[in-house]
Amino acid sequence: MEIKTNRLLLRPFTEGDAADLYEYARDPRVGPPAGWPPHKSAEESLEIIRTVFAAPHTFAVVDRASGKVIGSAGFTGKSRPEFPAPNGELGYALSPEYWGRGLMPEAVAELLRYAFEELKLACVWCSHYTDNLQSQRVIEKCGFAFQFEAPIPDAPTGTEKPARFYALTRAGWERQTSAPYSV
Repeated sequence: MEIKTNRLLLRPFTEGDAADLYEYARDPRVGPPAGWPPHKSAEESLEIIRTVFAAPHTFAVVDRASGKVIGSAGFTGKSRPEFPAPNGELGYALSPEYWGRGLMPEAVAELLRYAFEELKLACVWCSHYTDNLQSQRVIEKCGFAFQFEAPIPDAPTGTEKPARFYALTRAGWERQTSAPYSV
């Protein structure tokens, strides 16, 4: 399955993506703010492709202009009882080389369409550590509403850190997508 946006292609990861994944996943600005340690080798990135990124509804984020994998985005398979069912957690990561271009909101917009129209979810939710302001900006740009704050595990430190949780229901998404565009 492939999802195209103006600038991106979202597709399943392949083993051939290990070098591109390692290139951005080794950067300490990427994993630790999302709760995972930087990758130590291309072999580790390959193992992540074979395990974590082999899950359904998980996509390589590919820059259409270059064909390079520049991030990951998709659904983690987790749900929460606080949100309408069925619900799913959306997660994402992007190479710092591509930050500030509006690429992740572009990918998330299509993943929301996919979640509500094809997966038939009632609600999509996501979270970020309270100190990850870049992720917060993406979440807010995409129309998610803040719900609550709670601690979640932080793999790099082995501790829990405070996180902010957001949700977008199908009805909220439908209102967003039917609203006229304004500047």
